[in-house]
Amino acid sequence: MLEKPRKKKIIESFKVHSTDTGSPNVQIAIMTERINQLSEEHFKKYPKDHASRRGLLRLVSKRRQLLNYLKEKNPKSYSEIIGKLDIRK
Repeated sequence: MLEKPRKKKIIESFKVHSTDTGSPNVQIAIMTERINQLSEEHFKKYPKDHASRRGLLRLVSKRRQLLNYLKEKNPKSYSEIIGKLDIRK
């Protein structure tokens, strides 16, 4: 789980308007942070945690769905997100 200050900082940097907390941009940024946190920290400490690995795969899949949606609806925003977050295609 992300800490509240870190999550708030991510929302502030990716929000589309002043009260935005659920746009695809924000959701993708939060998911990316969670994926990185799991990949870098959790699985190094617990390499046999297969339940969390399944959750990680679901997160990656959901993020991919959101990225595909954003690519179709708003290509400019998609390219900005890809550039900011260092997401590999």
